[in-house]
Amino acid sequence: MIIKPLLTVLCLTVALSVFSGCGEEPKTPAVQSSPAANTANQPNTQNGAQAGNLTGNQTAAQNANQTGSPSSNAGTSTSSTGKATDPAPSKPGIKPVATNPESITVLVNKQQALPDSYEPKDLVYPNVPFTFKEQIDKRKMRKEAAAALENLFEGAKKSGINLAGVSAYRSYATQKTLYNNYVKQDGEEKAKTYSAVPGHSEHETGLAIDVSGSDGKCAAQNCFAVTKEAKWLDSHAAEYGFIIRYPDGKEAITGYQYEPWHLRYVGIQLSKELTQKNLTLEEYFNAVPVQARK
Repeated sequence: MIIKPLLTVLCLTVALSVFSGCGEEPKTPAVQSSPAANTANQPNTQNGAQAGNLTGNQTAAQNANQTGSPSSNAGTSTSSTGKATDPAPSKPGIKPVATNPESITVLVNKQQALPDSYEPKDLVYPNVPFTFKEQIDKRKMRKEAAAALENLFEGAKKSGINLAGVSAYRSYATQKTLYNNYVKQDGEEKAKTYSAVPGHSEHETGLAIDVSGSDGKCAAQNCFAVTKEAKWLDSHAAEYGFIIRYPDGKEAITGYQYEPWHLRYVGIQLSKELTQKNLTLEEYFNAVPVQARK
């Protein structure tokens, strides 16, 4: 009889302890995200802001780097955005080669060559007078440059200046023949001051042309510098996308003597900037030969 009341009390005690936990959520420690995780979830605006703040000059310089300036080398590659990636080390004794010869701002000089067997794909005959009548290769220029040349000749004519083309496009083979003839005539050292080694001539790009007055006097000669045609070109060529590629006083940088007759098409935006700042392509692309740096 005494055992039953004790069992009853024990059962009631156990039941109360069980039911006291009902209805409560199990408590678990709160999970805090790490600082690294928080940072990763935030948009990276710094790079975007920097990219948005690139000036036109920087963009032009980048575009130009994809062509392989002398400050880069043949191992330079470009992304789809036109930005140059880290160049591979160049081999000793091997000169850089332009990686994008089709660019109108391509840098071709004594330090940097065009690719082997390069030939522009869009050569046309500009509708301008030349000092000869034959329809031959040296009349040709790339399509965009040819159209710009027509505008330049028309602008000069309105100013009372009558121009004529002397020599535009040259193939590698033609440049090789010319250069070898000059070497035989004046010796290699002298020839290199006014003629390019094959593969290094701007004429091979289809973007350059030598011009003179319509009478052909002083064509590709030093006396052209004092003509009214040369003075007009010096003042107005940039308005049509051309530059005097080998200006006076920059011989140590370009490697060539002053050639007021040699026009190079680079597009209106760049031609105006180069002319206003009195820069050569080498200076603009930070590709001045080491021996010319002060």
